[in-house]
Amino acid sequence: MDQPAWKNPRTALIVDGSDAARQRRIPNLASVDLNLLVELEALLQYRNITHAAQHVGRSQPAMSRALSRLRDMFNDDLLVRGSSGLVPTPQAEHLAQMLPSVLNAIRELVSCSSGLRDLRSKVTMAMPDHQSLVLLPYLLPRLGERVPHVDIATEPLLDGALRRLEQGEIDFAIGQIGAAPPGYLRRGLYADRFTCLLRHDHPALEQEWSVGTFAALRHASIASDSNEGLGQVYDGLVRFGLPGPIVVSNVLTAAVVVAMTDLVLMIPNRVATRVATMLPLAIVDPPVELKPYEVALIWHQRCHHDLEHRVLRREIAAAARMGRLDVSQDQMARRQNDS
Repeated sequence: MDQPAWKNPRTALIVDGSDAARQRRIPNLASVDLNLLVELEALLQYRNITHAAQHVGRSQPAMSRALSRLRDMFNDDLLVRGSSGLVPTPQAEHLAQMLPSVLNAIRELVSCSSGLRDLRSKVTMAMPDHQSLVLLPYLLPRLGERVPHVDIATEPLLDGALRRLEQGEIDFAIGQIGAAPPGYLRRGLYADRFTCLLRHDHPALEQEWSVGTFAALRHASIASDSNEGLGQVYDGLVRFGLPGPIVVSNVLTAAVVVAMTDLVLMIPNRVATRVATMLPLAIVDPPVELKPYEVALIWHQRCHHDLEHRVLRREIAAAARMGRLDVSQDQMARRQNDS
């Protein structure tokens, strides 16, 4: 006895369709010329082969061939002749509703490789607080003008910076960083020298500024779990018999303490110059020769060709140059005031 079609599994497969059948109906994009969609957009807009050809910069015969290929692609006439020109079929009218959003999505996708993304993003930079003090006043205004959609977050420690760069936890690391290992890139931002900060009426300023005077002072030091360099400067002063420095959590706290005590703080000159504009402090070169303080920017190879990342690297370098010029001008002004 024959079963009804809806009860026959073989018949039901034909009527309802199978996953395999549906998959066969999905075209392989590799075999589709997406340029034809641009030509279809023009044809549906102008409904005239000549005008559509002029719009996309094609010849009239080339546009006629494109229409023929489009008819094969969609298995539909798409445009047929009417009393006043070409008339879209129902399938073409449906495509006319879909095309703008589809083509706009493709244009936006392609534009990501030639222009900055409009999406808001967050960029995290690992750099000590004293580098934030030096760079951010110059960097943030530049970013506000050029990439206002980017939010900046800073982290004060450089510990594990290479691992965090690789894993995408941070985007940049800035500080006293040596040669970049394989897979990372490095850009030098500036070299600085160490200077001493003392309160502006410190008794030592009235004496001869010698190694003996310097060694007799009690020093403050910045805590640095990352071995970023500020603590290391005291390693080179062991030969002078300096007592162990008083360790303070960050550069601003240390500067406030120095402004109210007889302590002396040795920090990079750019940081000292910035802090001395806010507090009654004097800047004095140390009476000993110290290794220069070199600041670099480092990032991971995976971000090297990203457009937004490139723009940010350029702006960070520009901010570092601006700070260097301002420091030079401040130093000239100080010399004129002292003379």
